[in-house]
Amino acid sequence: MRVICARRLAALAAALWLAAVPPARAAATAEPGGEAQPSALEASHCPPEAVQPTPEDAAAGMRAAVDSGLLWKATKAGRTVYLYGTIHVAKLSWAYPGPDVMRALLASDVVALELDVTDMGVLERLRKALMRPPGAPELPAALQRRLAAQMAANCVAPDHLDALRPEMQAITVDLMTARQFGLYPEYGIDMVLAGVARSAGKTIRSLETPESQASLLVSDDPAETARSVGDVLDELEEGRSAQMLQRLAGDWQRGDLADMEGYGQWCQCLETPQQRADFAKLIDERNPLMVDKIVQWQAQGKSLFVAVGSLHMTGRLGLPELLKARGFQVERVPFPPGRQGPVHAVGSST
Repeated sequence: MRVICARRLAALAAALWLAAVPPARAAATAEPGGEAQPSALEASHCPPEAVQPTPEDAAAGMRAAVDSGLLWKATKAGRTVYLYGTIHVAKLSWAYPGPDVMRALLASDVVALELDVTDMGVLERLRKALMRPPGAPELPAALQRRLAAQMAANCVAPDHLDALRPEMQAITVDLMTARQFGLYPEYGIDMVLAGVARSAGKTIRSLETPESQASLLVSDDPAETARSVGDVLDELEEGRSAQMLQRLAGDWQRGDLADMEGYGQWCQCLETPQQRADFAKLIDERNPLMVDKIVQWQAQGKSLFVAVGSLHMTGRLGLPELLKARGFQVERVPFPPGRQGPVHAVGSST
């Protein structure tokens, strides 16, 4: 059962707290009486680590920010809900909200995210749900060898992932493949928006729970765990993971809603009834639950800025269409020419 393309999309949000996983560049070791020798993991093919911007760099980035992504304005009873489709792996320059996005956020009473990544209690609950339980069975030896090989090939140190469930170990390696294109979880749009909202004194609310997100990704059934890890490793070994993430990121940066809505035609992961059912569970079935909360909070007299993964905005079951069905007037907010991120930053084809 091949469901990794859909699982990866759910995993992107859960992986935000894993964003600090560094490349596997172990410290140099010294032979007795000799000079330090580089670690075997310190390979020339490893991408650079993500750089933590200084306060001065961040201020300059905010001043230079352009609008990227997908923004809608939904109104009902004189109150506004902004819907902003995000991407959870990005380049640093993309992470800073552009003028229109910033205005929408600052004009809102509440900022709603899939999970509030500034809430340490939320992060601890997510961490607990994704950690390997004591006494959990090991992966079959052949799968463990394949996983270790992919960690080495993608410059991820095994000791940074040992405490995680095997599914999350594999998914984390999968996400790290995007670093070859300069795309990093550390620069995920949701994290920056949460930080801006917190600094601006906005109320931040989670649309989902850590436990509900984790339940989409991990299983207590050893056979299901093995199948899930095997699916991820198949894609890693075939080289498809990074290209798919690159294309999604390019679509987001250009605001290419049409290509995102065609995801099912080009992802090569919705080809069987089971794959489509899994995708519906991981994406479409979550959307009505999010909309219920959005409608509830808006009816309480709040204006909202809602930021969730961009694929939750697509199609007839996306958040814009579901809000239309609940009586909202919804329109896409176009970014002025020259304010959308440059087309050449990331390619959109595989």
